[in-house]
Amino acid sequence: MVLANDPYVWGTGRRKTSVARVRIKTGTGQFLVNGKPVDDFFTTPEGRKAAKLPLTATEAISRYDIWVNVNGGGITGQSGAVSLGLARALKIDNPGFEATLREHGLLTRDSRMIERKKYGLHKARRATQFSKR
Repeated sequence: MVLANDPYVWGTGRRKTSVARVRIKTGTGQFLVNGKPVDDFFTTPEGRKAAKLPLTATEAISRYDIWVNVNGGGITGQSGAVSLGLARALKIDNPGFEATLREHGLLTRDSRMIERKKYGLHKARRATQFSKR
C-alpha cells in the first residue's frame, strides 16, 4: 500500500493467528519489532532467520529501516507474519525483487490454521479414552 506524500511502504503479513504490520523506508538497516531490535524480540535463531529471510534473499539488509507491529499467536507465527509482510513491502518498493521473493516462496500466504474444537471432544479430534468396562 502506498499513500500520497508518505515516505513509508506498508505490508501486511499473516500466519496462523498472528498479524504483522510492516513499514519500511530507505535507510541504514534499523529493524525494530514492537519497539525492540529484531534480535531481542525473536530469541530463537529460527525466528530471527525467518523474519530476516526476505532481506537476505534480496540482499537488502542494510538498505532499509524497518518498523513492525506484530500481535497474536506465538513466536513461529509471528516470525512468519513478519516475513510475509516484509516481503510484500519490499515487492511494492522495488518490483524487481518479486521474482527473487517468489522463487524463495516468500510471497505465498501459509493458509494453515488451527482446527476448531468440536463439541463432545477434548480438542479438535481428541476423543475421550475408551473404557471397555
